[in-house]
Amino acid sequence: MRQIAALPYRTEGPSVRVMLVTSRESGRWVIPKGNPAPGLTPHAAAALEAEEEAGVSGLVCPIPLGSYRYRKRRNNGASLMFDVDVFPLAVNQEFPNWKEQSQRERRWFTLPEAADAVDEHDLRDLIRSFGPAEFKAATRRGGVLSAVATKSRITPMFAWFQRLLPKTGNFFEMFEAHATTVVAAADAMARLLQGGPASQDHIREVIEREHDADNIIREMLQTVRKTFLTPFDRSAITSLIGSMDDAIDEMQAAVQAIDLYEVREFDQEMTDMAAIIVDAARLTAEAMPLLRDVARNGARLHELTERLVRMEGHADEIHTAGVKRAFKEHGESDTLRFIVSREVYKHLERIVDAFEDVANEIDGIVIDHA
Repeated sequence: MRQIAALPYRTEGPSVRVMLVTSRESGRWVIPKGNPAPGLTPHAAAALEAEEEAGVSGLVCPIPLGSYRYRKRRNNGASLMFDVDVFPLAVNQEFPNWKEQSQRERRWFTLPEAADAVDEHDLRDLIRSFGPAEFKAATRRGGVLSAVATKSRITPMFAWFQRLLPKTGNFFEMFEAHATTVVAAADAMARLLQGGPASQDHIREVIEREHDADNIIREMLQTVRKTFLTPFDRSAITSLIGSMDDAIDEMQAAVQAIDLYEVREFDQEMTDMAAIIVDAARLTAEAMPLLRDVARNGARLHELTERLVRMEGHADEIHTAGVKRAFKEHGESDTLRFIVSREVYKHLERIVDAFEDVANEIDGIVIDHA
């Protein structure tokens, strides 16, 4: 028997928190879940469960993060096994009152805390895989000289020698800063596609984030030219940052088209593609710190890029279905509306394509250095 579930999450700087709720029967910590609702897609049903059980809403990715299995005892005494498909939900609204408020408690957890709080082993692994803490150590690694100095018990006076060496540039910091900017732009664009009166604020934020990303890539290119030693091949560095910048450039193009044509209503397929973009941005941001130690993190990097590629294929299907539906509904009766919808779909598809390019660039680095 199959069920659907949502994994509500929010990003706080470089870290991720997830929301758990208590079950009605035993009071143990679980994620919002239930049976698929008739007439709803699985991810839409998962979003409904999150709203009813946890009092949160946001963009839910139509591609499941994975699944877990648990056994549930029914009132008739039967103990049945359930397989649960889990859909990531980027929370952007937390309601003070919700349907099952009197029956459940809700709480935000760090990923390690959430993994320890749930009982199901498969769900623990799923939560840990969402952004494993063990890889964050890679962001705190010192350079080779620092390691040698520590092991040799050399005092900080050794730093004079480091200053004589060719500069290596702060490439990793810039990769991570750019990825953080991409995540923020994706979140703002997703809020825009959910509708509401604050559309101009969301449009402005995406444009501002794109300008921030331009400043970062400009600094990156200057650093590449000035740096003697680079962590990867120079072309790999510029191609990776370039593909990330393509994604945020297309986000800007999408919101500018929405603003130009005064689009106020969005198809479900558009919202679904925006949810994929939010999740793709999150995966990209997770991958960037892992590049500091490609040899050790190669397996996880490959998992992330594989998921990005799968998401792009799924987004293509949603894009085709959305354009086809728009043509059937507006092609003859409101041709201008169909053309505008097709324009928005085009930009959304290009954003996801750019994330696939990011995945391919990361895979190339992994192949060369792992």
